Amino acid sequence: MPSSRVIPTLNLPIATTTASAANLPSSASASHHHHHVKGRQRSASIVTVEPVGGDSLEEMLDQNAYKNINSEWVNYKGAWVIHPVLVICGKILVDVIPGMHQDASWTIVNLSYLLISYIMFHCVTGIPFDPDSHGGAYDDLTLWEQIDEGAQYTPSKKWLICVPIALFLISTHYTHYNPWLFAINFTALLVVLFPKLPQLHRQRIRFLSRPGYTSGAATPATGTPTPIPSPRLAPAGTPPDFVTLQGKLR
Repeated sequence: MPSSRVIPTLNLPIATTTASAANLPSSASASHHHHHVKGRQRSASIVTVEPVGGDSLEEMLDQNAYKNINSEWVNYKGAWVIHPVLVICGKILVDVIPGMHQDASWTIVNLSYLLISYIMFHCVTGIPFDPDSHGGAYDDLTLWEQIDEGAQYTPSKKWLICVPIALFLISTHYTHYNPWLFAINFTALLVVLFPKLPQLHRQRIRFLSRPGYTSGAATPATGTPTPIPSPRLAPAGTPPDFVTLQGKLR
């Protein structure tokens, strides 16, 4: 009697297969939506604070390689005296103008001193004298951040903070506490004193900056590319050892 042969069968759940097939478009749509959300760029921030410089060992060695003549003069005795001398000279020059009143004269002197000091200590970065001697360690630092190697509340920095405050008090007194002139002088004083705070040391405030923004244009290549020689094929039937030796000799 011939033996019966069992034929294996594969039963697939129709409902499950149908549901899986039905879920394919939704999964693809979700994947496309996720890719679209992931690739979308962030909007520009109104105000951002970005750190500059660094405290790595290499930058510290570059900063201490030579004396920083760009900020060393601040600790000299003559550098302290020059501030009141410049204020007095500026006051004399402004008073020479015909019809100049004392309230306007002191306001002009105060604003001029604050503007020059702000540009000098908080706008100009780097070292104008032999910048390569420090390996570019001071390229992103202002003069205020270079004074005394960035130490806070040193005698020189205290003096540079007290001078604009004293000049503001003098100008306020001679303007007879005029509210409009007081507001102008006080606002200018805050603008100059704000970057001197230790909390803003090596920090930059950016307006309407986009994080991670890079230009979409690629840098064009210049010059002609170096030709790369194509490998030479050995004739058919050449022994492998001879091909390896020939490649090494080339």
